[in-house]
Amino acid sequence: MSDELPRPPWQMDWTGEARQEFERMPPDGRQLVLAARAELVTAPDPYYRGIDADAALPHWITVRPLASTSPGGAHIADLAGGRGWLVFTFVRRHAEPQITVTDTFWA
Repeated sequence: MSDELPRPPWQMDWTGEARQEFERMPPDGRQLVLAARAELVTAPDPYYRGIDADAALPHWITVRPLASTSPGGAHIADLAGGRGWLVFTFVRRHAEPQITVTDTFWA
């Protein structure tokens, strides 16, 4: 067994409610959420911590903590200038790091 830390791509799971919201979205909303998912699961740090850490993200997505008082907690990926979002947590467990989507929305 290697002592090397896990690296992307990360696993992603959805709460039942978030999955239902995603499935009810129109096709353009689902497409953007799936594109955001691809960005998150391949990022070295899905929380994009640090100055300009999210500079490589496409212009239509921004990632920030859901609460500024909890920078290691849930984060929100704003999509298309706030037209939609997904809320997620990232747990960097040694064996199975995972992103969990807890909420999705599309207007």
